[in-house]
Amino acid sequence: MRRRSPWSGIAAGVLTLALSTTTFTTPAQARTATAPPKPGQPGTGLVCDGVRTPTFQSSAPDAGLNGQFTRYGNDNGRTDDWTGADGTYSTKLPDGRVAFVFSDTFLGKVNPDGGRSPVIEEGGTTPFLNNSFVIKDGKRFTTVHGGTKKDPKAVMPPRDSKHWYWAGDAITAGGKVQVTYQEYERFGDGIWDWRWLRNVVAKFKPNNLSKPESVTAIPSSTKIAWASWLERSGGTIYVYGVEDLGDTKYMHLARVRGGDLAKPWEFYKGDGTWSKTEADSARIMPGVANEYSVSRMGRAYMLITQDTTVKFNTAIVAYFSCSPQGPFTGKTTVYSTPETGAAGSYGNPNIFTYNAHAHPEMSSRNRIVVSYNVNSFVNTDHYKDTSIYRPRFIDLRFR
Repeated sequence: MRRRSPWSGIAAGVLTLALSTTTFTTPAQARTATAPPKPGQPGTGLVCDGVRTPTFQSSAPDAGLNGQFTRYGNDNGRTDDWTGADGTYSTKLPDGRVAFVFSDTFLGKVNPDGGRSPVIEEGGTTPFLNNSFVIKDGKRFTTVHGGTKKDPKAVMPPRDSKHWYWAGDAITAGGKVQVTYQEYERFGDGIWDWRWLRNVVAKFKPNNLSKPESVTAIPSSTKIAWASWLERSGGTIYVYGVEDLGDTKYMHLARVRGGDLAKPWEFYKGDGTWSKTEADSARIMPGVANEYSVSRMGRAYMLITQDTTVKFNTAIVAYFSCSPQGPFTGKTTVYSTPETGAAGSYGNPNIFTYNAHAHPEMSSRNRIVVSYNVNSFVNTDHYKDTSIYRPRFIDLRFR
């Protein structure tokens, strides 16, 4: 088999987001825990422990974070640092720095015209990795990768050329940075010839993120991607996943007692009870993206997701619940991404946005920082304009 195309990871993500037709459902998953939420306004009529949930007020681009990533991506001081990526999860390190967890990542230089060289595998000079970290220390950014400066590698290296890892959410707990990854494998020579294989958790030392200290398989028997979001509440880590049926995607929920994702899991059955059997995991709700967030806000839990009830939707929506397992109600559009399609800011019909979620470690009481990703169906667009394949950050205001 020929060497894996550098675009396999991006292709996998694109296909998973919008074009996948693979269907897999267990009888237990066919149960739906709650009816689809009805449109409304977060905070209207929902009271948690006697306190009404916050009400959405406004949203706007986060000029500070967007500017910092733009300046860092365009800085040609090094040839082995970040110039663009997707995924954009984050976790706060023990010393207060923030580690951004990225999936497919471009390194290298940005040309004066805003473009980049093709990737090394296509005869250019741009290194391309399937996962990386970027560390934010105040206004200073640093890229973490495996390998060497001259030959950079993914921080989560594949077992061989037929496999690679797609990054999920991360949490700093038990003195380790724990990152969920989805492993994919090749089954042919075509760019679309890939398939999801399993979920794993990799543990990194906070002061050495260039390689995992350990990699442990986590539940994967039902083909739910347990990598959408990790939320700690008390002594429990709630693990949110997605059952991806292509046009329809369902939220699922598991939990781990304590702070170690390698310990035994329990799965929410949709009736208020939990099971040790993954096949009992129930569909909580449809319409979520592959990446989303469920984070604590006051006495409530707020779900942020790209609305996938319509393909290539520009709407980022919010819901509230009084518990981690829902039901999530009061669906409200909190932002509309301006980049998508021929009428978007790029004027390019191949541009789309996806996978919005929150960053609690950079948020405050009534201000929630949210990121989303921008991409193109035409790979060469990423060579012409480096600004496409970079995260966008927005601020949501509540009262």
